[in-house]
Amino acid sequence: MAEATAGPASASAAPQYQVADSASLKAKLRKANSKLRRNAFLLTAPLLLFLVITFIIPIGDMLFRAVDDPLVGQALPRTVAALGDWNDTTVLPDEAAYAALVEDLKTLRGGGSDGRALIGRVATRLNFETSGVRSTVTRTARRAQRMEAPFKEALIAADDDWGKPEIWATIKRLSGDYTSVHLLASLDLRYATDGAITQQPDVRQVYVDLWLRTLWISVLVTLCCVALGYPVAYLLATLPLRISNLLIIMVLLPFWTSLLVRTTSWIVVLGQNGVLLEFFGFLGLVGEDDRPQLIYNMVGTIVAMTHILLPFMILPLYSVMKGISPSYMRAARSLGATPARAFVRVYMPQTVPGLGAGCILVFILAVGYYITPALVGGQDGTMISNFIAFHMQKSLNWGLAAALGAILLGGVLALYWLYDRIVGINNMKLG
Repeated sequence: MAEATAGPASASAAPQYQVADSASLKAKLRKANSKLRRNAFLLTAPLLLFLVITFIIPIGDMLFRAVDDPLVGQALPRTVAALGDWNDTTVLPDEAAYAALVEDLKTLRGGGSDGRALIGRVATRLNFETSGVRSTVTRTARRAQRMEAPFKEALIAADDDWGKPEIWATIKRLSGDYTSVHLLASLDLRYATDGAITQQPDVRQVYVDLWLRTLWISVLVTLCCVALGYPVAYLLATLPLRISNLLIIMVLLPFWTSLLVRTTSWIVVLGQNGVLLEFFGFLGLVGEDDRPQLIYNMVGTIVAMTHILLPFMILPLYSVMKGISPSYMRAARSLGATPARAFVRVYMPQTVPGLGAGCILVFILAVGYYITPALVGGQDGTMISNFIAFHMQKSLNWGLAAALGAILLGGVLALYWLYDRIVGINNMKLG
């Protein structure tokens, strides 16, 4: 009987050991996977930190500067408070606003060199929105200590601009910590005195034409790179390996030369007394007095940028073409297709991933180019990046520069989204 009862007990105990072993194995597997993920994260942490410091934080700061504008509100707190109830911006504010402005200017003037520097910054900021305001503010600040009530008459006597609602509307509009005036100015728009969004005056409409020119130059450079790069990539993919390797080195050779050297070399080639026109003159194709202008205009920008960006079109195309089997073309020929028809209907569709990758790469690089247009573009070949640099280095209007950069970034992201919808990012092949 003991033997009979021992059998069922041992049989029921066996599954319990299996369940326990299975749970232990799952716990060990989770622990091992967790350790692998932690190690992988630690290995990529330096790269992630590098991207955060050099890419994400600067872009975030640029986007923030495009709307951040607390200067006027911090420098003129009494004036901003007095204008809080001023809603009809087509008429002048009351005496309290004038008195508050005088008090703010007196406080700033009494703050020593820092206060006087702040007056200059406020005057410059207001002048970005309304021309001529800088001299009005600085001149009034020097006389503020001697002004007495009624302050409205005193300010208007000091400068006639204080009798215009526009300057007060500008102060009220810039009184907050955040503003959209920079983004509007990037599109040649502005706030009118009554708060409505209108176009800038004709003499200040610059950026829409500049955006269109940048887009046009980038499209032309991309098309030129396709026209020149596609045959070269096809030749590299079909030649014997020893010859194609030598030609690949020739394609990569410009990368071993400074970008500045490559750009300035085109000045020597395309100048009025340059190599190209001198050669055409020797052949009698151009005269001495009617030589075409090939540099310091859009032509020079397109030629130089095409030369610099051409490898970025050739390499993705070559990587895709190298993987296309020649048997497809032979099969199409054997079925009666002409060489041209076989190339267009069979070969070219297989190169779309490389062509798309090259086009989006060249276009995005061309949109943000700065050095080449600055050196060989002249007035007609200037692009949006040159104006961003101007506002960062010369006019010191960092808010407008950040707004231009933000719109440029938005355009690139929109292009990336459009490419994903039409071609598909998964079909992109860069190598």
